[in-house]
Amino acid sequence: MSARSVAQAIDSLRRGWPIAIRSDSGVLALLAIETGDAARLAAFDPRGIAPVLISSGRAATLKLANQAPAAAPECPVMVERVPWLDFDAATALADPQFDLLTPLKGPYRALSIDNRPAAAAALRLATLAGVLPAFFAIADGSADLEISPADIDEHEDAVRLTIAARAHLPVAGAESAEIVAFRTPEMPGEHVALLIGAPNGALPLVRLHSECLTGDVLGSLKCDCGPQLDAAIAAIAASGWGILLYLRQEGRGIGLINKLRAYALQDQGFDTVDANTRLGFAVDSRDFAVAARMLALLGQRSVRLLTNNPQKVAQLEAAGITVIERVPHKLPANPHNERYLATKRDRTGHEF
Repeated sequence: MSARSVAQAIDSLRRGWPIAIRSDSGVLALLAIETGDAARLAAFDPRGIAPVLISSGRAATLKLANQAPAAAPECPVMVERVPWLDFDAATALADPQFDLLTPLKGPYRALSIDNRPAAAAALRLATLAGVLPAFFAIADGSADLEISPADIDEHEDAVRLTIAARAHLPVAGAESAEIVAFRTPEMPGEHVALLIGAPNGALPLVRLHSECLTGDVLGSLKCDCGPQLDAAIAAIAASGWGILLYLRQEGRGIGLINKLRAYALQDQGFDTVDANTRLGFAVDSRDFAVAARMLALLGQRSVRLLTNNPQKVAQLEAAGITVIERVPHKLPANPHNERYLATKRDRTGHEF
């Protein structure tokens, strides 16, 4: 098996094709609910017995009577298959937007998971594929494509990141800048660094900025991403020199489509944390080891970090980058993002 197999598995999930994950505990065959349909389910599970694999964050909304509280919202939960749990009902389990269109019947019963490594790997793979973490699952089943949890570990390994290209790029707020693009052999998206100014003997001021199409490009007022990006470039330029890392981790790592699903839940009254977990994802799926690898490739192992997020400091430090100073990055709120900023402060540990 290889990281190439994981890329093929991601493609299969997005196309609605079954895959299998083999661990030391056996094989778990999987059909993604979001991209499947009733006909594919019938071919995958002709006996109609495959239980539904979801995350504990999503399972919490179902009030499973015998489900033990999970340590994290991305832990796997297996829901017993009953006669009325057909494809449409399973779709409602996977996607909150169908909660009202297909009322949840219940009661639901959680099953013990014999192959927990494969089940957990399936949920991780769904996040990488940008699909909802929900599957029909058959223990000891089979599929044309089979991978292992170790393959996913290799696929996510930041060490595989390399510099692909670089060029001079004057930008608004920093005319003396160079852009450097990074990629891995497997992932379709590229991360980039914007080097602003020139090394002057001082530590670089570094900003880790996660991609946000709605905020960075469209000027969304629901978040503070666009203003943070502009202010970061200005702050780095004013400091003399530094680096902006633009990371392809949209929606805290769950992808654009799932971020928009989370926005729809926020319109129903859920905050950004509860919206993510209600969809079945972790509170934050980003991995800043990739940022550490980018800095190392650029020859910078000690930095001043422009951030309000202590997790960025912790993850960089764990990956071998020394953060000499955390520089706060506070911007004024607007009526549309006040609650979002309060949630970051109160529930995800941001320090403003």
